[in-house]
Amino acid sequence: MIRPIMKDEAFLAQPSAPATQEDLPVAHDLLDTLAAHREGCVGMAANMIGVRKRIIAFDDEGGYTVMLNPEIVRRADRYEAEEGCLSLTGVRRVQRWRSIKVRYQNMAFQTRLKTFTGWTAQIIQHELDHCDGVLI
Repeated sequence: MIRPIMKDEAFLAQPSAPATQEDLPVAHDLLDTLAAHREGCVGMAANMIGVRKRIIAFDDEGGYTVMLNPEIVRRADRYEAEEGCLSLTGVRRVQRWRSIKVRYQNMAFQTRLKTFTGWTAQIIQHELDHCDGVLI
């Protein structure tokens, strides 16, 4: 189901709770909503559709990936970037890492560990900021 985009900064500034099996429908809604906004959006966190759970979905080199309870466990090569967001107006400067290693659970709740670089790493970091209640 495509959900409306949350723009309430007070809501977005609150950290998200861990995702559970009961939150899988939220992950599906997140994918549907991201796909509906694909022309102007490359990633979303669940709080962007009004649910404060640690779930993100993003464009991973042409396909979509969903991560439940993601956390960065290693970072390398810091740089500065500019980013926009569907939930917020304008573009802001942010600090990012060119390479990150992420521990997360897939939709079957299997734990995975994967390294991401470049643009994909930047997208993930933006969505993890959402999960942590960080407004760019």
